[in-house]
Parts: sequence; structure tokens; C-alpha cells
Amino acid sequence: MVLSIEEIKERLPHRYPFLLVDRIVDQSPGRCVGVKNVTCNEPFFQGHFPGQSIVPGMIIAEAMAQTAAFTQDTGEKSASMKGFLTAMNIKFHRPVVPGDRMIIEVRMVKAFSGLTKFVGDVRVDGSTVASGDFVVAIIREPEQTAQVTQINQKGAGQ
Repeated sequence: MVLSIEEIKERLPHRYPFLLVDRIVDQSPGRCVGVKNVTCNEPFFQGHFPGQSIVPGMIIAEAMAQTAAFTQDTGEKSASMKGFLTAMNIKFHRPVVPGDRMIIEVRMVKAFSGLTKFVGDVRVDGSTVASGDFVVAIIREPEQTAQVTQINQKGAGQ
């Protein structure tokens, strides 16, 4: 399945400047490949870093999480569904700069109690720039927000 930016916007609640997937180029149950074209006009480059633009690691991690939303894509709009990146173990291997095209591949590892664990890697020109695993909490109903808050507090040692 290939999805355009308009189809992605129908399924994700994110909008500019936080919509970080430009295209889904491959999708099957439990696996998805997305693309993010990095341009010099990205708003985070204004401060990260002046004179030497580098994509912040959290932006790369968020692009992985947004791509993960399509590992179980049913084609339905997800306006009532929200995902929160709750834990991550991602290694960054080299900087991503303007002009790079990030190929983001994500695979679902395990789903449990409203949480889903993924592994993913991001490549630029065939070289891995980031890789690791992360957990996303899926919120389908407003009352589940309290459950995610409790999970995040436990994970932060509070």
C-alpha cells in the first residue's frame, strides 16, 4: 500500500510542523516503510544548530512513531485515536541534514495492555542513521488518558 501526504493526513491527527511522514511507500500487517524528505525550511533548523543544521534526535524518533501508526492501518480515520511515545531506546549513528531523504522502516514486536513495542531503523542513502526500539501507548477513548499518565509516571520513577 502506498499513501500520499493527503491520505496520511486523513489518518493521523498531526499537522505542520509536526507531521513528519511525507509518504508511506510500503505497508503490511506489523510492518511499514515511510519517507520524510528533509528540507532546509524545517522550523527546527532555526535553532538546531545555526550554521550547522542537524535534525534533532527527538524529531527522528517522532517520525518513527508516526510511521508506526501505519503498521496496523485499516484505512480508517483515527481522529479518536492518539498515540504517545512512552519509552524509547534509540541510537543515533550519524546526523541527518537538509537534503536527506529518511527512509523509516518500523516493525511491530509485541502488543500488550494498550502498549505496543516496535523496532525500527532510519536510513539515508542506504546507511543507517538511527535504530532501536520504542513503545507507544495507544489511546482510543478519552478516559484512557489517565492510564497513560500513570504509566508515564511509573516509567519516570514518580
